[in-house]
Amino acid sequence: MVDYLTAFITGLTTGGLSCLAVQGGLLTSSITRQVEKDVEQSIAAKAAKKGRQNVQAGAGSTQNGRSAAAIAVFLLTKLAAYTAMGFLLGWLGSAFQLTPAMRGWFQLIIGVFLLGNALRMFNVHPIFRYFSFEPPSFITRYIRRTARNSQGDFLTPAFLGLLTVFIPCGVTQSIMALALSTGSPLQGALLMFAFTLGTSPVFFVLAYLFTSLGSKLERGFLVVTAVLVLILSLVSMDSGLNLLGSPLSISRLVAPISAQQNDLAANPASDVIQINVENGRYSPNVVYAKAGVPVRLELVTDNTQSCTRAFTIPALDVAKILPKSGTTVVEIPSQKAGEMSFTCSMGMYSGVIIFQ
Repeated sequence: MVDYLTAFITGLTTGGLSCLAVQGGLLTSSITRQVEKDVEQSIAAKAAKKGRQNVQAGAGSTQNGRSAAAIAVFLLTKLAAYTAMGFLLGWLGSAFQLTPAMRGWFQLIIGVFLLGNALRMFNVHPIFRYFSFEPPSFITRYIRRTARNSQGDFLTPAFLGLLTVFIPCGVTQSIMALALSTGSPLQGALLMFAFTLGTSPVFFVLAYLFTSLGSKLERGFLVVTAVLVLILSLVSMDSGLNLLGSPLSISRLVAPISAQQNDLAANPASDVIQINVENGRYSPNVVYAKAGVPVRLELVTDNTQSCTRAFTIPALDVAKILPKSGTTVVEIPSQKAGEMSFTCSMGMYSGVIIFQ
């Protein structure tokens, strides 16, 4: 029997934080425009006559309500998207999966968009105004003709909430694997619904605090927002480059060379290598293997809960969901002398195999 309560608790704890790390950029983008609008309205209200102070207070309450509604729309569409995906996973099986390279490109594109959005907020150049995500004009016009103008603000968070289905975090992928194994569309949908519902409180609380502070601290908060978006853009691009196996990722460039040399002395090249998959890292994250011969890679987990369980080798298109505890073997065909990167499915934790 599928344990839906366990899936919900997993989402409420480790899943919420893990998903926030990889999907926080989309959530931030979905509410950044709302924060900017609220700040602009607050400043305009303060420039009005003193006799309108009561109106200002009411407007601030309305702004917070709109922000909360925008966050709720983001989370509801995300919940609907993952529930639908669970249904498809239970029905279609492994055919409905993105390769590590596809996820890498998606993360990279999101990172570039977030970078442009941050530069727009810093007013670096007018060209970056195109990085402000807005729904197509014909959709906005239709909404305005058929409903209240404020509802158009919900199109952006709704669309970005749907996009999260393309960048599941490692914990989410573990639940996806369970949904796949059920072989039942209904059970797969309920499993993903329970897990995604569990992740929602973390998203909502942090995002609401984010927007509430924005309306109070005004322009100064927009700078903080821009810095946050800039950081998220770098994290997203780094994750994407890791998933693509690029040696240009930030985490690869800052890896300590001295530590690699020490590892070589302690762990000479072999045709059997072992990596301990821990919560938050791979140990060692630099391993040495013999070039020109097949290599046996042993991945050892011991009550591992984090996204490191979603192990990928981009160059070989290997993607495995490891058990919480146990040993998983990956057979690597003969390789030339050089480096081959490995990473979690989020691109956050990575390492390298050096063939000699």
